[in-house]
Amino acid sequence: MAVLSIIVFVLVAIFAPTYEGVAPIVTVLNRVALVGVGAAMAAFLWRYAVIRAVPTPQGLTVVNLFRTYEVEWAQILGVGFAGGSAWAILELTDTEEIAVMAIQRADGDRAHREASRLAALIQHHQNRVQEQQRPAEGPAPEGRQATDQDDRDTPGGS
Repeated sequence: MAVLSIIVFVLVAIFAPTYEGVAPIVTVLNRVALVGVGAAMAAFLWRYAVIRAVPTPQGLTVVNLFRTYEVEWAQILGVGFAGGSAWAILELTDTEEIAVMAIQRADGDRAHREASRLAALIQHHQNRVQEQQRPAEGPAPEGRQATDQDDRDTPGGS
């Protein structure tokens, strides 16, 4: 659609009629403006076509109309449709919210399925991160479970 937009506007600019009594510079400026409008429309259509949410092992890349966000899985608390929002909303740990324009409420059941799928993916990655952190702690000596109290209960502990 973006390419078609440019082609149509360029053809209109080339073949548009000229009028007697109009200064040549005005005619040229009108034609340049037409091509400019076509290029702006093409840029908007192209940008709108690349809206998406792409999961990676590290996090989620959200490409919206004007901004791209890269969010780590640990930063995401949840996803859903808040209030009357047109798009799914990512809730982040720093109290920020990011609209996911790729999941639009107007898509009805499909949008709810995609939001549920994204929520399951978020949960999966959060569980994976928690599992990776557990083995790093390792068992306490003598088979005891390590707690925060251990250091305080021993003489010389701080």
